[in-house]
Amino acid sequence: MTPFGAKLRALRAERGVNQRDMASALGVSPAYLSALEHGKRGVPNWALVQKIIGYFNIIWDDAEELERLAAISDPRVVIDTAGLSPEATRLANMLAEKIRDMQPDEIEGLLLRLQRHKP
Repeated sequence: MTPFGAKLRALRAERGVNQRDMASALGVSPAYLSALEHGKRGVPNWALVQKIIGYFNIIWDDAEELERLAAISDPRVVIDTAGLSPEATRLANMLAEKIRDMQPDEIEGLLLRLQRHKP
């Protein structure tokens, strides 16, 4: 599941909306909406994110947060390390190899460390 998919599912649950009704209102299939929630589809396009914002009547900071979550929710990330150090390439490959076996607390710790290292 992606951050966007988790938020979308939480919004539906909070408001008691089922996938079929929401998909119909957005003009997408229930299967697509399910795949989007489960992280089996790529980042939704801007127009769909705007439809979702309108559907849930989300405003201001919450709308910006949903847009931000959509932008960071590509389930098939490619990391281009061309021109970077060998250590950077090693890190990218090691993360790709090990991420499925990492525990949630390990992932959270790594996220916190990376967030502290903003340039």
